Amino acid sequence: MPPTFLHPYARPARDEFISIVRGDGAIVEDSTGRTYIDGMGSLWYTNIGHGRREIIDAVTEQMGRIAAYHCFEPFTNEPADQVAERVASLSPIDGARVFLTSSGSEAVDSAIKLARVAHAQAGRSARTLVISRSRAYHGVTYGGLSAQGLPLNQEGYGPFVEGMINLPADDLEAVALFMAERGDEVAAVLVEPVQGAGGVYPPPDGYLEGLRRLCDQHGAFLVFDEVITACGRLGEWFGAIRYGVTPDLITFAKAVTSGYLPLGGVIVGRAVLDPLESDAAYMLRHGHTYSGHPTVCAAALANLDIIERENLLSRAGAIADRLGGGLRSLADDGLLLEARGDGGVWAAGLHESQDANVLRDGLLERGVIARAIGANTLAYCPPLVITDDQIATLVDTLADVLR
Repeated sequence: MPPTFLHPYARPARDEFISIVRGDGAIVEDSTGRTYIDGMGSLWYTNIGHGRREIIDAVTEQMGRIAAYHCFEPFTNEPADQVAERVASLSPIDGARVFLTSSGSEAVDSAIKLARVAHAQAGRSARTLVISRSRAYHGVTYGGLSAQGLPLNQEGYGPFVEGMINLPADDLEAVALFMAERGDEVAAVLVEPVQGAGGVYPPPDGYLEGLRRLCDQHGAFLVFDEVITACGRLGEWFGAIRYGVTPDLITFAKAVTSGYLPLGGVIVGRAVLDPLESDAAYMLRHGHTYSGHPTVCAAALANLDIIERENLLSRAGAIADRLGGGLRSLADDGLLLEARGDGGVWAAGLHESQDANVLRDGLLERGVIARAIGANTLAYCPPLVITDDQIATLVDTLADVLR
């Protein structure tokens, strides 16, 4: 009989689950005592690894002062102010401010709303269209769901938010043609620097730069969805820095707290802020109960301290060399169709004869966690603290299962 807990992204009829009870570094343990190398950093986010006492202490200390209080006008709290300042200072956007949410899905919906309302405030109310691309994953709330390019995730949930234009992935010419015809209606172009949950696809050379040029030419905002790529996953604080392209808005979540508590947000640049700030009487009627939750923000500050102090951004390159290199070797040997990735996020592209779910289960039996995406991809996004020996085990175990 299925459990009372209706699980996310799971078959409702499933009646057995692996109960994870503890973790340390890149290792997690289930209720039977079996240990696993966490090759996915839980769900793309545990950059500092599991079991870090610094986060627990920071959260406990903050809860001892004030655990929670809202940030709707006229209130604020010190951890929320500090997180906003810290994240803005690490971003490539000059003069930015930060809107806080509780998740990546909320962050994406907030970015869409902020883009549209900024145009409206600037007298450009016709600009409502949002361009996204196939394979894109932008969360599960209705804005991001409507924008994403994964039809299976949308099945049964329509009708969707109007004004979302999904174009072929990595096809800059398709965006240019659409902009030439309807550019004066476009509010924003929404793109992941590296497509994550859609299968781990880095951008082609010149693609992100081309989107920036098109947005500048046609007066649209460029939005980077960095829910996965922010906070060190690509060896920089943001994918925007990694690829040298500065957007107008950046969404973040996941690794900003390494998942210890749920936090997300939007870094908002001046092109969006100026219309919102120009009228002193204007009220931004958008926000969430937990936007700027002080305990969550305390966890984020401690997490960012760890990433900086331990220079974990540099570990992305080591993961690229060892995990990415190992997957490429398996592809060269014909065991995989291809290896895709950048920095600390990678995917094993499978042959048609291989099944990702079957391989995932085989890895689990051998003490390794990877994520099956569709039938033809196994994704890896390990904690940045993973050791070289543990990375070697990820690769060797996949080779064993494939053989």
